[in-house]
Amino acid sequence: MIIPVRCFTCGKVVGSSYKPYVDRVRNGEDPQAVLDDLGFERYCCRRMIVAHADLIGEIAPLG
Repeated sequence: MIIPVRCFTCGKVVGSSYKPYVDRVRNGEDPQAVLDDLGFERYCCRRMIVAHADLIGEIAPLG
């Protein structure tokens, strides 16, 4: 689905950082270092980024 805008637990904005995270990890950077650089120190926010399954292409085939 679509990544949530805010962390469910603490309320920090995480939605705008998903695309940069995916791009940097695909380019070979270490996921832990990318999350640190993006400013995600709490494990609840890290969970929102790492555990997200991008399924919007399967649900909305016209998109």
